[in-house]
Amino acid sequence: MDYKTGYIAVIGCQLAWGFLPMFWHALMPIDSAIIILYRILTMFIYCLIAAKFQYSWKRIFEPLKDKAVRRKYFTAGFILTINWSVYIWAINSGRVVQASIGYYIEPIVICLFGIVFFHEKITKYNAAAMFMALIAIAVILFHFRQLPGVALGLALTWATYSAIKKTAEQPPMISLVYETMLYAAIALVIIIVLECRGMGGLSYNVPGKYALMMLSGLVTCIPVGLFAVAAKKVSLFVIGLAQYISPTITLFIGIFIFREPIDKVQILAFVIVWIGLVFFTMGEVKNVKK
Repeated sequence: MDYKTGYIAVIGCQLAWGFLPMFWHALMPIDSAIIILYRILTMFIYCLIAAKFQYSWKRIFEPLKDKAVRRKYFTAGFILTINWSVYIWAINSGRVVQASIGYYIEPIVICLFGIVFFHEKITKYNAAAMFMALIAIAVILFHFRQLPGVALGLALTWATYSAIKKTAEQPPMISLVYETMLYAAIALVIIIVLECRGMGGLSYNVPGKYALMMLSGLVTCIPVGLFAVAAKKVSLFVIGLAQYISPTITLFIGIFIFREPIDKVQILAFVIVWIGLVFFTMGEVKNVKK
């Protein structure tokens, strides 16, 4: 029963992440920077409420007396904020396809970080996957004469965040409280200043979209909570394999709903990345069998 719950949680998490671009896109014409500020603030509020349902105030805030804890989680929060900012800006500036490329490359970058920073053993499958990802990046680089900045930015920031979280000791919701609290305070000050000057979310005079924006933290918190449930009940292999669901949904949304242009070179890059993911998955299957 626990394993079934884990499967439902991991699929629900990936579906939520996959369809999130439609939520962010629905907030237009509100500026991406304002959306990001409200997401940071409301994420902290929802996570704090969720944490309080599970723990006492003392349990939540006592670990922050340790300077090392503050440094670790505030750094993780900074990286997470950059990732969120790049993601929302990409969605609302017509770069949904690039965002999906970033999340396809992400597990390979995480694998590379594990090898470099945690001395995890490299296998021929991991090496092949990383090599194919580099080829895909090179194809885009030579064709467009520029790095796929959004894709690399999302992959690198999430891989860095994952590397920091690998050493995290606190429960998921408490971790998210720590990671967002400092930046939520900064976001609150900026929001107040912007709203008082008539430059904030209220200045757009779209009450429905403003109310929707107040839910931005909740729609972020829900998949993270589902992910936390899944992580305890199913294997890492299942979680790793399932994480290709969300960028695939995002890709289809970008092409078929938002009508973003995609040319033969981008399709070729996707094919190369998918070949790499096949190698990556084969390696994970062998690890599970062992």
